[in-house]
Amino acid sequence: METVLITGASSGLGYEFAKLFAEKGYDLVISARREERLNSFKKSYPNISIEIIPCDLSLDGGAEYLYNKVMEKNITVNILINNAGFGLFGEFKETDLKKEEEMINLNIKALTGLTKLFLKDMLEKDHGKILNVASIAAFQPGPYMSIYYASKAFVLSFTEALRNELRNTKVKVSVLCPGPVKTEFEKSANLENSKLFSIIKPITPEKVVTIAYKGMEKNKAIIIPGLSNKFIIFMSRFASRNLIVNMARKIQEKKQ
Repeated sequence: METVLITGASSGLGYEFAKLFAEKGYDLVISARREERLNSFKKSYPNISIEIIPCDLSLDGGAEYLYNKVMEKNITVNILINNAGFGLFGEFKETDLKKEEEMINLNIKALTGLTKLFLKDMLEKDHGKILNVASIAAFQPGPYMSIYYASKAFVLSFTEALRNELRNTKVKVSVLCPGPVKTEFEKSANLENSKLFSIIKPITPEKVVTIAYKGMEKNKAIIIPGLSNKFIIFMSRFASRNLIVNMARKIQEKKQ
């Protein structure tokens, strides 16, 4: 059976990815900061091989640490789910610089590092799959979440370019771009005061993960769950950048 490495597996989409792959009988390597949640998940699947590697990927060297731990355990990763990430809501002039640096480390540097490290092993075997989790935020600038939107734009652009580079190999790369999802993200990003989740109806993480899995199986380049999200992205192609950024601002303004 193939082995799947999932980052950010203690909650949200990462947790649902772990559930889906466990229920399909895959061996798992799950990583996140909250070790107690990972242990609790492992106890729920006693018949599945699950390795736990607690790791804070927002710290410098996090990707290398995780990769080296996987190598120490002599595990071959066949599927990499780069899911770990977080957002931060607020005006850029007021948001916390340290948190934004951690966001860049996690959303961009760790994802890039893990992709680089595990890709080399996959190419040696000429087999593997990588799913990078971005967002529909990747398709436009986002006032009040400027760093988060920019980080997801990086993930989308990077993944599309990498997929093209690998087109003559058997290593398949896809990017997942969900809209708002019913997870802890709203609270962790301080989005309770934003209009976003009241204007755009969030989708369940279970549905997102199911669509993502099917998309990976079909080797889709960009996986966008939900017809409304696909429509938003499609229509954005016909609008000016100025209009798009103003619409994003309206959607994410603080509630009155």
